[in-house]
Amino acid sequence: MHWPAVLAAGSPSDPTGPTTAPVTLDDAQKQATEAAGWVEENWSTWLAIGLRILLILIIASVLRVLVRRALTKLIDRMNRSAQAVEGTALGGLLVNAERRRQRSEAIGSVLRSVASFLILGTAALMILGVLNINLAPLLASAGVAGVAIGFGARNLVTDFLSGVFMILEDQYGVGDSIDAGVASGEVVEVGLRVTKLRGDNGEIWYVRNGEIKRIGNLSQGWATAAVDVQVRPTEDLDRVRAAITEAAESMAKDEPWNERLWGPVEVLGLNEVLLDSMVIRVSAKTMPGKALGVERELRWRIKKALDAAGIRIVGGAPLPPEDPTPDPSAAVAAPSALNNPTSPQSLATAPIPPGGLAK
Repeated sequence: MHWPAVLAAGSPSDPTGPTTAPVTLDDAQKQATEAAGWVEENWSTWLAIGLRILLILIIASVLRVLVRRALTKLIDRMNRSAQAVEGTALGGLLVNAERRRQRSEAIGSVLRSVASFLILGTAALMILGVLNINLAPLLASAGVAGVAIGFGARNLVTDFLSGVFMILEDQYGVGDSIDAGVASGEVVEVGLRVTKLRGDNGEIWYVRNGEIKRIGNLSQGWATAAVDVQVRPTEDLDRVRAAITEAAESMAKDEPWNERLWGPVEVLGLNEVLLDSMVIRVSAKTMPGKALGVERELRWRIKKALDAAGIRIVGGAPLPPEDPTPDPSAAVAAPSALNNPTSPQSLATAPIPPGGLAK
């Protein structure tokens, strides 16, 4: 036995217990040799693992950049298609460039975030697999956590998915007037979770997208302006039609009604025929959201045209009779029971004769 080993073991007579033996040159050389052998034995494995991890990171980064660039080009193409019709009458109405831009940016942001999450998440799982980490407990825990979060935040998930599909389908946008069932008004902001509406009285409604079951968009396509003209039944219908047509043609030539009217003003005919009046229905196809203003202007012009033609509109003050004839019975008084002297009323009012009380 060598002397350093004896010193390391200690002796029974040593009161201080075991002591640390000094490391000799041979021991240091032996440990260095073992370490070098261990490194030489495992360096190829480490190099292979490092290269695999580096390759996974490079592929994930390149794929993420390519996907994001493709999505950006797609969004730019959508914006260019919207700008191509910007400045035209149809482009300013049906294809609002700013609205298309906001919608495309929102869609692009969601798609880029989803793509980055999927690519980086898959790369992280592959790296853990390369490091020989058991993924079964991790995946099981993630599945349980996902189910728990899904049950706890199902309303949030429902609102988010509904918002995504509303944006993708372009059901409505900022500036549209919609009827969402739970509230109605002008759309102020469209989010992935909440839609903001401004009501008729100026109030702001915050409507969760998951609560919207049906949507009526009043600002898409076209609207209909309908006006009912009520005149006397004795008026000549041809004269009434001519006056209304003249007023409508004049309105269609003036600004800004020539842009808000998307078709000729049509006299549809008699809508109602009553004893003291008849109702003529007038209709026109207008720009979406402008029907109310067109109806007011159309009523104004039709009223002036009918007044100029001497045609009176029924309503307001009563009309004077066309052939006033005095009623002969108006000067005759109503029959009275006092005209008959034998009636009980006449006897009750007769004077009492003198001496009647004495009897």
